[in-house]
Amino acid sequence: MFKKRKGKNDMLKQQMEDQIVIACLSDGKTNAVTHQTLGQLADIVSDVNRDPGIKGLILTGEGRFFSSGFSLPMFVDFADKEAVISFFTTEEQVLLDYFICKKPVICAINGHCAAMGLILAMASDYRLVKNHPKIKLGMSEIKIGLGLSIAQAAIMRFGLDSDKRFRDVMYFGEMKDVNQALEQELVDELVAEDQLIFRAKQIITQWFDTPNHPFIQLKQSLKTDTARKIQQALAAQNWQDRMCRSLLNKDVKATLSFVQAAMDKKAVS
Repeated sequence: MFKKRKGKNDMLKQQMEDQIVIACLSDGKTNAVTHQTLGQLADIVSDVNRDPGIKGLILTGEGRFFSSGFSLPMFVDFADKEAVISFFTTEEQVLLDYFICKKPVICAINGHCAAMGLILAMASDYRLVKNHPKIKLGMSEIKIGLGLSIAQAAIMRFGLDSDKRFRDVMYFGEMKDVNQALEQELVDELVAEDQLIFRAKQIITQWFDTPNHPFIQLKQSLKTDTARKIQQALAAQNWQDRMCRSLLNKDVKATLSFVQAAMDKKAVS
């Protein structure tokens, strides 16, 4: 269904349907987010912003996962501070640009969604999830020794729209089924599998196909304050040392390796 973008690898496939870009995470069995994924996402967001013929963007996944989050082997392989800082300098900008994309962005969650996968969902304008009893969503960072970056924390807080919900999701680190996720407002709608992309396109069309496209101004009004706070914090705070302490910690690396092995086993079961 999804066509490879010419000249790119297939970690984030894309195709155009009804003037809407459908980007599909497609990296192995769990659709982990890598350097390459971020680069491709940046290109797609730029295209959506620049091209007046594009109405919006749908982000979805391939197979049984939407996304397990960042590639854990990539994190384990970080050798020094320079590697960590370089990666997160790029990541924070890409995530911010995705969050403030001018056009409607719908996350069509087709399977398991965790960590950076859920952060991307929260950075979207609306979240649909396939109605399936085995799908789990959540943030387990606290259980593996990781916190959130500046942009990640601000976007999760924005998406959850409540200090209490942020506390419950982040402090307990539990994975929720789709009904719990809907009840706790991690997602906006449960949708049948064969309607997931159709419903996402329907919402984008409803929001964008109005005279003068007021959606663009409304979204800017909604997200400007959060975006400004992210930019100011990135400039003022010493986030680099905090991220390095976490990701270069030997115990954290060992835990990440263990979690990756467990995910690999689950993905083939």
